[in-house]
Amino acid sequence: MTREEFKNIFDSHFEGVRNYIYYRSGDKDLATDVAQETFLKLWEKVAEFETSNIKALLYKIAGDILITNLRKHKVVKNYKARIISEELSESPADILHYKELVKNYENALESLPEKQRTVFLLSRMDGLKYYEIADNVGISIKAVEKRMKNALEYLRKAITN
Repeated sequence: MTREEFKNIFDSHFEGVRNYIYYRSGDKDLATDVAQETFLKLWEKVAEFETSNIKALLYKIAGDILITNLRKHKVVKNYKARIISEELSESPADILHYKELVKNYENALESLPEKQRTVFLLSRMDGLKYYEIADNVGISIKAVEKRMKNALEYLRKAITN
């Protein structure tokens, strides 16, 4: 392929390839970069390609480059997210606050009236539904709801004080 033939191919297909990538990615800069890289790859490997179906080849190359770029971007994004999460890891003050919160919760749970504590623990720790708790304890579902409501209010007040 001569330079003139390549220039004609570039002039006639560049916009189409760029638009194709733009529609797939939604990023104009990425679309331009991928289109340019597509034609660069075509020029580098011009001897390996047949010029009979150049349009399909260009779109195939562009799609492959886009997927590669998106995969790289995903790896970078995951790495940055991991770095940020490590930076946001708990400080000693956060750990101390958490320990105090757990201590307050345990104390509040111990001081909770037995009937409310039973309903609360069956719901939160054992994962039982209200009707299952009602069957186990031998009370109505409404009674379970009331005990649970009272337990949650009590714990909320005890923990926040």
